[in-house]
Amino acid sequence: MKEKPNSLYGLSLDEIGQTLGLSRRYQAKQIHQWLIKGVTSFDEMTNLSKAERQRLTELMGSAVSSKVVDKQLDRDSGAAKLGIATFDGSVIEAVLLTDNKGRATACLSSQVGCAQGCTFCKTATMGFIRNLSAGEIIEQYVHLQEISAVPITHIVYMGMGEPLANTTEVINSIEYLHDPEGFNIGLRRITLSTCGLVNGIKRLTEQQLGVKLAVSLVTADNRLRSTIMPVNKRYNIHELKDALLDYQRTTGKRVTIEYCLLGGVNTDEVNAYKLAHWIDGLDALVNLIPWNPAEGLPYIPPTESEISRFTGLLDRLGINHTRRISRGQAIDGACGQLAVPLNKGLEWHLLADDEDDA
Repeated sequence: MKEKPNSLYGLSLDEIGQTLGLSRRYQAKQIHQWLIKGVTSFDEMTNLSKAERQRLTELMGSAVSSKVVDKQLDRDSGAAKLGIATFDGSVIEAVLLTDNKGRATACLSSQVGCAQGCTFCKTATMGFIRNLSAGEIIEQYVHLQEISAVPITHIVYMGMGEPLANTTEVINSIEYLHDPEGFNIGLRRITLSTCGLVNGIKRLTEQQLGVKLAVSLVTADNRLRSTIMPVNKRYNIHELKDALLDYQRTTGKRVTIEYCLLGGVNTDEVNAYKLAHWIDGLDALVNLIPWNPAEGLPYIPPTESEISRFTGLLDRLGINHTRRISRGQAIDGACGQLAVPLNKGLEWHLLADDEDDA
C-alpha cells in the first residue's frame, strides 16, 4: 500500500482527493486553490465546512510537511535565507534573491546535503542525506513567497544538492510550479543547474522540458577539473560537451556555463585558452562567479585585478561572458555557501518579528 504523502503540494486533484478521503472532486479543487494562495492551514480554508476543516486537521495536521525554523536577512543585497525543517528533522536552506529591477527569484534545494563532493562548495561538506520530494521542493517556494514583498517570478535550482541526481522529483516540481492552473511560472524563468551529470542532461534532452540549463564547469582543463569536481572522473569535459551539443541540437536552447573564479587556480591565460577551445561550437554564455568564501574550504576569492585580467583575456578570445553579482554573502546564502553543520538534533530559533527582520 502506498504511504500517505506528508505534503499536499505536488499532488494532482485526484491524488488530493484520495489522500484526504474527499467525496467530491470540487472539494479537492477548493483545497488546491488555497494551496496556490499559500494557505496551508485547513482552519483557514473558509469555503470548507467547519466539520470538514476539523476532520482534515485531525487527519493530516497541515497541508505542508515542513516549517521555517530560521530566517536571516542580508540588508545590503536584500537577500533572505530560510532554514526549513522537513518532516524527519532534516534542515535544508532556501534563498530569496531580489535584483535591481525588483524581480524576486527563489533559489531552491533539491537534496538534503549533496553527494557530488565539489571542493569549492560548502554543501559538499555535509555529505548526502537524502533526496527531497517534489512536495518538499515546492514548499520551499511557498515559504519564500510568504516573506517576499513581491510575487516570485523566477526559480533557480541552485540550492543544496544536485538536481539531476534527483531528476524525477525535480521535474515533477517544475511541472507543478509551471502549471497555468497553479503558480504559473514560465519555463523560461526556471533555471536548472548541474555539476555535469551527463545522464541527467540526456534525460532533459529527451524530455525537452523547456527550462534553462546551467552547467558548473569551473575549468576546461580536464585534469584540474577532476581535482576540483569529482564528477569529472565519471563524465569528463569531452563527454559533457558532447551531451550539451546534443541538448542544443534537440532543444535549440542556449546553455549557461557557470565558471566559479577561484583565486590563483583557474584565472590564468592557460585556463582562458582552454575555455575558448572547449566552448567552441556551443551556443553558450559564460557566467563568471567570483568564489564566495566558505569556512574550511581551501580557496580564496580572486582579486579584482585578477578578475579584470581574466575577463580581458575572454574578451580578446571572443567568449561571450557576464559577471554574476553576489547576493546573500553576508548570510552565507550566496552560491556555494549553503550548508547545515549538523543536520539533525539542532535547536533552531526563529527570529522575532522585530527590527532584525525589517
